[in-house]
Amino acid sequence: MTDLVTTSPHFPYKALHVEHDGPVLRVRLNPAAQDATLGVAALDDLADLLHRLHDRPDIRVLLLSGDGDDFCLGADRGEYQAALAEDPTGAAMRRIADKAYRVCDALENTHAVTIARLHGRVVGAGLALASFCDLRAGADTCRFRMPEIGIGLPPAWGGAMGRLIVEGGAARIRELMLTCEAFDAATAHRIGLLHKVAPLDRLDATVAAWVRPLVRRSPEALTLTKRMFAGHSRAARTADVALLDAHLLTAQLSQSRPQRVTDPS
Repeated sequence: MTDLVTTSPHFPYKALHVEHDGPVLRVRLNPAAQDATLGVAALDDLADLLHRLHDRPDIRVLLLSGDGDDFCLGADRGEYQAALAEDPTGAAMRRIADKAYRVCDALENTHAVTIARLHGRVVGAGLALASFCDLRAGADTCRFRMPEIGIGLPPAWGGAMGRLIVEGGAARIRELMLTCEAFDAATAHRIGLLHKVAPLDRLDATVAAWVRPLVRRSPEALTLTKRMFAGHSRAARTADVALLDAHLLTAQLSQSRPQRVTDPS
């Protein structure tokens, strides 16, 4: 990070910390370093930030990371329960889930090259969000988990199932989703969910080694290549049912008894 890095007045958020460093936008989740869940406030901020990028072709790289001990511990299930209690029809809950889909779709399709810098625990919605980034680097101490089935929920967040299958392979993602088994950075790298693994004190240098050449590339070539990859990825997800995620998640939560929302492992 250079002396040119400044907190950007163009991206003023409470649930994100955003710094502008020339062609690089550094976005950190959980700026208070207290609650590493991904709540509605963060989704709203991410959606607004990604929308604003349409008017910022000068931003070539978006670096997504997290403050605190963990990158992200998943969605805020307390908000799910509150939404259902306030609106038993499920409409409020579906709006929350739709926000997740819109954020992930925008992250996949923004013109900027997106890089996820992962550390600590990367759980559920946190892994889903990272999977939509173009490049992912993780500390060798990272721990990953997809716990949804273990807490009585379908893996329906942001349309990530299709993306995870394309990135990590159907067989391994099926196993990890069904068993809710925790896995380490080496496993994530082996199956393609991480492109690079580094010791935590070398993680920023690993990310910087990507950023330096990226900002020198032709913006048009980068954007075109990103769009080509997105097209091929979506072609591999021809049976993608991402738009059903909000309905599936809401239906399951509405039917579940309160004790099923406790992770048994």
